[in-house]
Amino acid sequence: LWKSDNFSSFFAIYAPLWKTLENKGYSTYWLLNQGIDRKTLYNLKHNKNTTILTLEKICRILNCHIEEVVEFIE
Repeated sequence: LWKSDNFSSFFAIYAPLWKTLENKGYSTYWLLNQGIDRKTLYNLKHNKNTTILTLEKICRILNCHIEEVVEFIE
């Protein structure tokens, strides 16, 4: 059994995604054209929850690693 007070709280920020896009010369409009929908982009811009499947799709589109898309903060 686990106790919730034994776990730290982590949250995700997507600042690395915007830097990766910039470094690769891509825009959010380009991501839209690659199949990432507006609601997902909104959620990412506002550091809201998203699925691992979405993050995997973005990594595949950008040909990058997960740490180039999301950072977990304690």
